[in-house]
Amino acid sequence: MAEITLIEGVTLALARAMEEDSSVVVLGEDVGVNGGVFRATAGLQQRFGNERVLDTPLAEVMIAGMSVGMAAQGMKPVAEAQFCGFSMPMIDHIMCHAGRMRNRTRGRLSCPMVLRFPSGGGIHAPEHHSESPEALFAHMPGIRVVIPSSPARAYGLLLAAIRDPDPVIFMEPKRIYRWQKEEVVDDGEELPLDVCYTLRDGSDITLVSWGAMIKETLAAADELASRGIQAEVIDVATISPLDMDTIIESVGRTGRCVIIQEAPKHCGVASEIAAGLADAGLYSLLAPVKRVCGYDTVMPLYRSEMKYMPSVRRILDAIDAVLEVS
Repeated sequence: MAEITLIEGVTLALARAMEEDSSVVVLGEDVGVNGGVFRATAGLQQRFGNERVLDTPLAEVMIAGMSVGMAAQGMKPVAEAQFCGFSMPMIDHIMCHAGRMRNRTRGRLSCPMVLRFPSGGGIHAPEHHSESPEALFAHMPGIRVVIPSSPARAYGLLLAAIRDPDPVIFMEPKRIYRWQKEEVVDDGEELPLDVCYTLRDGSDITLVSWGAMIKETLAAADELASRGIQAEVIDVATISPLDMDTIIESVGRTGRCVIIQEAPKHCGVASEIAAGLADAGLYSLLAPVKRVCGYDTVMPLYRSEMKYMPSVRRILDAIDAVLEVS
């Protein structure tokens, strides 16, 4: 059993899926010869050949359109947008075709494609490289949105995404690509989609997050533990469809909740979770739900980037405010 990073979990899952199923094809800009900007596809073209690992032109619209067509005709394309901002030209094909294929054909066709891309900030990248657009894709009917936060979840969730009969957006938080190593068995076992993962049990407050912000959320939970406060930490993992049941059950035990997201606050996934708690968990709440988010502005360039993203201090301040309500 090897200890690997999150990005190595992605590579391992791609190789396993391609080995098991000859209809799985990887395509994107520089994914073949160069193995991807972050080396997520390193070694795959040498192993599986250039007919299954395709270097495409710098044309995101074409990559998305090809993937929809291939998926509709029985293949399982795993396309890469080199950075999160580059997925924007792909939206027409994702929203208007991939997400509607099953409905449009009354179930005759499906669209088993995956669009994966590095997302989020924190690595001193330039403009259009650091967005967190999960709420945008989650608003599209027929599209699953998945964000792993650990090597094991990257491996298991990507395998599940590739095997899913419908389109999946797989957002990889690049700030934690190499943050930690974890033992992962390359056994082909997928993890379930559409469920939250409880990373830590607690009785005093529920902390809900996903992707790279799990790092700061766990650090905040460690600080709380040193004060004798037990926080339950939930990794949402699948943004859409959202598993509100797990979150509501947790808040039913703790009575308090803070939601942490890197994306801007306005109309974000954190807002949807807060609304879900108001809808179905209001009588369990002992204090108002707090959200700790990025700001409603463009992600700044690297000098101010870390001021934009939620810090452990900001998370703890929100937790203290919630805990002070009697």
